[in-house]
Amino acid sequence: MSTPRIVSFRIPAEKVAELDLIAEAMDRDRSYLLNQAVENYLGEQKRFVALIEEGLAASRKGELLDDEDVGVMIDSWIQEKATRHKKARAKA
Repeated sequence: MSTPRIVSFRIPAEKVAELDLIAEAMDRDRSYLLNQAVENYLGEQKRFVALIEEGLAASRKGELLDDEDVGVMIDSWIQEKATRHKKARAKA
């Protein structure tokens, strides 16, 4: 692990108060929470960039979906979610 560096930035007081409440509940300090948040953010952004690069590579190869195929895909997701919701309600 590299040597930690100090970074400062402006943040609304309300968010600092929220951080402090969460840190207290977790028996951690504010720095720990901010480091976790930055780590999570960086991971999400790396995955996002990788997906974009994957899509661009597919585009260069001509591997594209037309709007009808995308519509069918979205409709299937909606139907799948509705089915899961109905099953969950039936169990309750």
